[in-house]
Amino acid sequence: MFEATPVCPPDSVFGIAAEYRKDPNPDKINLTVGMYQDESGKIPVMQAVHEVECLMAQERSSHVYLPIDGMSDYNGLIGKLILGDNHPVITDGRVATMQTPGGTGALRVAGDLLKKIYAVNTIWISNPTWGNHPQIYSAAQLDVKKYDYLDANGTGLDFDAVLKSLSTASSGDAILLHTVCHNPTGVDPSSEQWNQLLTLIKEKKLLPIFDFAYQGFGAGLDEDAKPIRDFCADGGEALICNSFSKNFNLYGERVGGLTVVASSKDSAAAVLSQVKMLARTSYSNPPSHGATIVSRVLFDSGLRTKWKQELDETRERISDLRKKFVAAIDTRIPSVDFSHISKQRGMFSYSGISAEHVDKLKNEHSVYMLRSGRINIAGINSHNLDQLCDAIAAVLG
Repeated sequence: MFEATPVCPPDSVFGIAAEYRKDPNPDKINLTVGMYQDESGKIPVMQAVHEVECLMAQERSSHVYLPIDGMSDYNGLIGKLILGDNHPVITDGRVATMQTPGGTGALRVAGDLLKKIYAVNTIWISNPTWGNHPQIYSAAQLDVKKYDYLDANGTGLDFDAVLKSLSTASSGDAILLHTVCHNPTGVDPSSEQWNQLLTLIKEKKLLPIFDFAYQGFGAGLDEDAKPIRDFCADGGEALICNSFSKNFNLYGERVGGLTVVASSKDSAAAVLSQVKMLARTSYSNPPSHGATIVSRVLFDSGLRTKWKQELDETRERISDLRKKFVAAIDTRIPSVDFSHISKQRGMFSYSGISAEHVDKLKNEHSVYMLRSGRINIAGINSHNLDQLCDAIAAVLG
């Protein structure tokens, strides 16, 4: 049976990361996999997370199954973190959340829900988008269509092209929206553009899936949630897929959630029953360790303050790294404009470096990035900044 099995190509991100690990150069630079790295190049453990894990180790709790929809306290805290304590969706009870294995688990369950329960056939995703998005929704048997996103330079937003692409969408189609810190480009709509886009979605009766993997990495926890809060405030229905991989640095714990915002409390409960059934036949129930950490941090005011402060410092450091990179590269090759990098947000950036130059950076300087030119800004630090900029200048100069 297995003799003639074709070999799948490696994942675009993890495949390059594997090449990086094999590179013997002690000064190699990794700007690929999307994990936050501190000044020493390590994935840090947040102080609030560490304190909770120490307490959990002392308790020696049993490792029992969670319910299909996960921890109830965790789910309630997610809804309030995303929408705000006093949002009308919360006070009216027309929201329901299910804990999922990471944001990816939420995205896939959302796709199955649309296809199997509501017979949705088409989902619109930005071009470009996170490499796993089209694969997830193709696997859910949805027809994936793309809406234009970037300008001619590939480093900024062409909002007119966004609206033009979506003008052909049909009522009942789904649309995937990067709520903040667009992955892979770092290019976000302005507040005014968000208002226009959300109005269009309502007028065309599209169902939005908000991919909310970077809450707190753009402008702040509340500010980053504004598109979701605005859309849902006056009755808008939506699916929200969030992740705590980034803003808690809990990558390996797979901590996420799928939040349903419906038109009524009864509808929200009914949709929750459907997503629970879909989860049961997929992964049965979610893991408990990471969700316990998140719920305890968010519930405890002292720990929550520590977490928020460290998250703010992370966001500010990434913003500062963007500015330092632009300044450093400008002193080497002032004829090449990299100012767009300081205007983008989050960990990722479309640098504008061509695939040919990306290959040269890898082969000649042991600098690893995606062939699209996407870089993880958090892979830069004071120890490798000059080396990185020297390598880019050598290749582009």
